[in-house]
Amino acid sequence: MNQNLFLGVAQCCMVFMLGFACQVTAVETKFPSRPIRFIVPFVPGAGTDITARTVALKMADLLAQQIVVDNRPGAAGNIGLDLAAKSPPDGYTVTLVSATHTVNYTLQKNLPYDLIKDFAPISQVTSQPYCLTVNAAVPARSLKEMIELIKNKPNYYTYGSSGSGGLSHLAGTLMSSMAKVNWIHVPYKGGAAAINDMLGGQIHSLFATIIGTQQHVKAGRLRWLAVSMKKRSPVLPDMPTMSEAGLPGYDINGWYGILAPAATPKTILDQLNHAVLEALKYPEVGPRFATDGSEPAGTTRTQFTQHILAEVAKHAKLIKEANIKLD
Repeated sequence: MNQNLFLGVAQCCMVFMLGFACQVTAVETKFPSRPIRFIVPFVPGAGTDITARTVALKMADLLAQQIVVDNRPGAAGNIGLDLAAKSPPDGYTVTLVSATHTVNYTLQKNLPYDLIKDFAPISQVTSQPYCLTVNAAVPARSLKEMIELIKNKPNYYTYGSSGSGGLSHLAGTLMSSMAKVNWIHVPYKGGAAAINDMLGGQIHSLFATIIGTQQHVKAGRLRWLAVSMKKRSPVLPDMPTMSEAGLPGYDINGWYGILAPAATPKTILDQLNHAVLEALKYPEVGPRFATDGSEPAGTTRTQFTQHILAEVAKHAKLIKEANIKLD
């Protein structure tokens, strides 16, 4: 074969192969090209699970790729987050995070991950109030009346919680500090046990979720006095906030959000953030969240980062002032 002809054919082949390689690379780098694992660090059926599966379904439609919810409960949500933190930072593993994790950051020593350093925030997904709830036999019908009852009988009235250091505990602690009252904290292993004892009269009150107490309030066995967030809940629009009802500035907020491993590329994080925000716009999502007492709360990545830092600082201050320690 003529040498020039041979060189020409070889060059054509190289150009073809180079073009083919570029096409393959483009296909391989398109995100997402395979299913995404969505780690939920709590048990199936909980509010976290409802939130994750609702959002995952809509995100899957938007991203044209399956999103597989993987429940990894245990250690107050830390097992799942540790698994996510140690996953490849390629966008194919994300995890649900809750307000509880911003409490764990200060309260739990020797965590196997760092909430601030090991994750890249994608978006806050929901916002959820707690309700100051009392047994129907308690005569108070407002926050101010409850505060007066406690002041008139210090260290008599009790409030339960889902456990020492949980948000329901911090909610009662913040009320103690702001109202300058002394009442007794009774920790339980989970909110359901605390609600049962409140129904039975073993404890007087509890900062409880809407979904956990709604049926009992409707039945007249429990009574809501105020919601814990700084703004009213659209699920309970007529219920005053703690701030409106007598403790200006009071704010304890349950929420869920989504994180990815820290080194995940910015372009992928932006794409996931966009998918979350668009997913929250579906008309059926809000009512679905409302069954858990939550509302959609999509944010930018920067806003969610700032929110997490602010929550860590707020809870750390309260934990230190009240000298809260794990049982």
